[in-house]
Amino acid sequence: MKYIIFDFDGTLADSRDVFIAAWNLFAPKYRYDPIDIEGVIATKHMSLTKRAKVYHFPMHKLPVIMPKVYRYFQENIKDVKLFEGIKDVLNKLAEEGYTVVVLSSNAKENIELLLKQEGVNSVSEVLTSSKIFGKDIVLRKFMKLKQVDPDVLLYVGDELRDIIACNKVNVPFMWVSWGIDGFDLIEKENPKYVVHKPEEIVDVLITQRNLS
Repeated sequence: MKYIIFDFDGTLADSRDVFIAAWNLFAPKYRYDPIDIEGVIATKHMSLTKRAKVYHFPMHKLPVIMPKVYRYFQENIKDVKLFEGIKDVLNKLAEEGYTVVVLSSNAKENIELLLKQEGVNSVSEVLTSSKIFGKDIVLRKFMKLKQVDPDVLLYVGDELRDIIACNKVNVPFMWVSWGIDGFDLIEKENPKYVVHKPEEIVDVLITQRNLS
């Protein structure tokens, strides 16, 4: 593997509290139910569409609501941190010769702001999907641009929609347990790797490389 591509929110960035605040800020205007940390945990094993039904969230208004959420994110970037150990992982992967990329549906400027805020210089490229379910399209374009096959990529993420996107384009997927979705959602999509601590990302990759 050459390219290690990371999801952002829930994988690299601990942005849960900021997203909860943004969600609740716009709830009255768009007439969906507010949420709290307990609710996030309780719905961890539901798909995104099922969560939307529970909280009466209007999925058809995502293109209107999400830019407002990401703007709120940017205004409150100081309250977002990388998960403990993530910066060391990114640096170590770069030192080991991997190309580190971020692919997210969050805004590119938000990602770059947080990486700068956290002093991360090991990310070579930030890719974004304008659609929350469009990461497979971005991955396909990335592979075509770099002229590489799927097996030289690894996507590291926490959500069902991420692994579904990867499976559409045959990109191997590593699931991290500290994010949004529970493993029972992910398991049926057959992730290549499962890790429970950031440092395990490096351990798995180096072990795999030594075996190949």
